[in-house]
Amino acid sequence: MAGRIPQSFIDEVLARTDLMAVVADGVRLKKSGRGYLGLCPFHNEKTPSFSVNPERGFYYCFGCHASGTAITFLMEHERLDFPEAIADLASRVGLTVPREHERGAESEASAGLAQRLYARNHEAMEYFCRCLRTHREAQLAVDYLKGRGLTGLIARDFALGFAPPGWEQLSRSLGTTAEARAELTQAGLLMEREDGGHYDRFRERVMFPIRDPRGRVTGFGGRVLGTGEPKYLNSPETPIFHKGRELYGLYEARQAGASDTWLLVEGYMDVIALAQHGVRHVVATLGTACTTEQLERLFRQGDEVICCFDGDNAGRRAAWRALENALPLLGERRYLSFLFLPQGEDPDSLVRREGPQAFTDARRRVPLSQFLFEHLGTGLDPAHIDEHRARLVDLARPLLQRIPAGPYRRVLYERLATITRLELPEARVATPDAGAVRPPTRAAPGDGRPTPLRGPPSLCRRLTKFILAQPALALELDGPGECAGFDDPWADLLAEVVERLAAEGTGLDIPTLLARLPDPAHRNALVQLLEEEVVVPGEGLETEFRAGLARLRTRFARQQARAGRDAPPARLADGQGVAAPPDGN
Repeated sequence: MAGRIPQSFIDEVLARTDLMAVVADGVRLKKSGRGYLGLCPFHNEKTPSFSVNPERGFYYCFGCHASGTAITFLMEHERLDFPEAIADLASRVGLTVPREHERGAESEASAGLAQRLYARNHEAMEYFCRCLRTHREAQLAVDYLKGRGLTGLIARDFALGFAPPGWEQLSRSLGTTAEARAELTQAGLLMEREDGGHYDRFRERVMFPIRDPRGRVTGFGGRVLGTGEPKYLNSPETPIFHKGRELYGLYEARQAGASDTWLLVEGYMDVIALAQHGVRHVVATLGTACTTEQLERLFRQGDEVICCFDGDNAGRRAAWRALENALPLLGERRYLSFLFLPQGEDPDSLVRREGPQAFTDARRRVPLSQFLFEHLGTGLDPAHIDEHRARLVDLARPLLQRIPAGPYRRVLYERLATITRLELPEARVATPDAGAVRPPTRAAPGDGRPTPLRGPPSLCRRLTKFILAQPALALELDGPGECAGFDDPWADLLAEVVERLAAEGTGLDIPTLLARLPDPAHRNALVQLLEEEVVVPGEGLETEFRAGLARLRTRFARQQARAGRDAPPARLADGQGVAAPPDGN
């Protein structure tokens, strides 16, 4: 279901959503004044500071300054991406997510097919689990799992199953109608015979269901029992299964709670063995090279991803591909490191021999910077050969440029400058534009969340607060462009609020307005304003607003006049003398 989600649908979902019901799934709330208070799910605290205002449809933490709507809560707390959060909320209120490029009937048909395929996969998961418990030939699968040291409890947690031998076992059990067989085929569970009919894709295999973050079965992996080929077989690409996007074990790992650090391994059994030994936040790719989409999905779960690969050449090649795909995602508290396994070890054997600390000990990890420059420096001697110093810079610069601009990229350039003993312009700290107006934020203690600045009274802040209380006041300004000239740290936020209200009408409700603000700093600042009381009586708002706006315009006019007086005199076109000063100078 590709395509953009219409904004009108997002607005309707927010309007129908009960924020209290969404937040209460993860936070215990108690009535407090006009809203509710609870312990913040985004930072550790003993005194409740997490406030939910169901009337206005937003939450705000006075401790870490997390804020937003039901959408942002699901994205940050449940670690869903935006489409997943919208789909979750839509399902709660009985709506189906449409897409802008699809006609209505096609959108409904596409959504309906996806739901039917999820249902068929769920039935198949239950069938495979049942076969593992009761099928007369399941002992081979049971012996294999016991031989790998797995317990019945961990097999239950990961819903492991058994696809029995025979060409039509699943087909006969679940494909009892033509419609069922067609949908099982679309889900990749059945295959069509050339002469008609269907047969099972998975036969005589241990089955691993692959679940999305919401627990829906998107596909399967199957490990052959015996000497057949291929050793591992995955579902084909389907409308709901895309191998380059899925991560095995993500749903199960999320059941253990949030974590800042996640481990990425190569195999299904590695994930399960580590989970059984207490390393819970671990996932695996599906037998392919790690993709940017998989890494992006994993970085939404935590700030650091540790790629665990064999220490041989093949493992290091896989690590290098992961590094290349991760570069555009790094920085902004996102980091990648590597854990290379000793010769002859895999995660399963290592965790059994050394325990979970083999994977949690930071001293074993290879930082990205070390692996990057060691890999590029293979065969080079930048310490002694000048040409090799230049060669290393030439190799590294295109890769470093793929990292978003910021402190992390600059640190890597500084490391490159140290190795090559060269002065690199990219390693210098950029001098900020003295005339730039910064957004109203600062780094919050603890986790770096942006929070509103406190300081001298701000006219733009006061006007924004009045507009939130009476949105029609936004029309008093000459559009958002007028705010650009105001010398006030809150001018950008005022301009954005005015722009949204002017474009979409002053009847825009608060949750929708918050959802329209892409900058978390602006969203947090706005939520803080909403938490404050407006002390001016309703009938005095317009008067106060217009007086404040007049003062801002007067201040701006004086700035313009002063700028004109302070500007250097302009030469005449013919070079004869100088231009006369402006009137009043």
